[in-house]
Order: sequence, then structure tokens, then C-alpha cells
Amino acid sequence: MASSETPAEPMSIGEVAERTGLTVHALRFYEREGLLVGPVRRTSGGRRRYTTVDVEWLQICVRLRESGMPLADLKRFAELVRQGQGNEAERLRLLDAHRQRVEEQIQALEKCRSLITWKVAVYAEHLARGAAEGLWAPTTT
Repeated sequence: MASSETPAEPMSIGEVAERTGLTVHALRFYEREGLLVGPVRRTSGGRRRYTTVDVEWLQICVRLRESGMPLADLKRFAELVRQGQGNEAERLRLLDAHRQRVEEQIQALEKCRSLITWKVAVYAEHLARGAAEGLWAPTTT
């Protein structure tokens, strides 16, 4: 953050890209797709001006997308947030379903990591002994 900038000051699209890790192109896409919870303000010259609330929301969107939330679910979540109070149960269902998918992915990755860790140990042991005997190798007949 520049020393003259306060969190309440509007930010340019470039500044928001830097803060969120999204590209300028991605920010425009998010806006076009209705993924923001409020309209992006514009200067009289048409330049986008974002608030800290916009940045905080975008950071949530980035994490949800990184965790594999489908774009359609993210759009629905943003739509529900824009609608305001009264749909919290639906928001919870959407987030909980995504959390369950992420938990399943984590469990699958932990199984993969376990296999890889075992295989690394096997290779390390064989290399320490200086012998490749006993390592799986396809043979032709």
C-alpha cells in the first residue's frame, strides 16, 4: 500500500489486480459474469474504481475458485449475497456442499501423498544400498 493511500480510498484495476493476484483481464471477466457483490464505481472518464470491500470480496472469490468451486456456484453465491438477508440457509447449503467436495479432494490427495512418500522411501533405501534390484521395472517378453 502506498504511503499516501488509505484503505478507504478507491483503487484502480491495476492496484486491485496486484492485491488479489487476479489479472486485469480476470477482474473484467468477474465483473461481466456478475461475480461481484456490488457495482464497480467508475470515474467520469470511465475508469473502474474499487473499494476495500470489493477487494475483500474478490479475495474470497479467489480462494473459492482455487479450491475448485464451480463458476456457476460462485455466481449463485454472489447473487445470494447481493440479494441481502433472508437467504442465508441457501448460502450455507452452497458453501457446505463445496466444503464437502474440498474435504473429499483433501482425503484423495492424502492417499496420493502416502503412496508417494512410501515410494520415495523405497527408492531412497535402494539407492542407499547402491542397488536397483527389487525396484519395479517393466520388462518386455
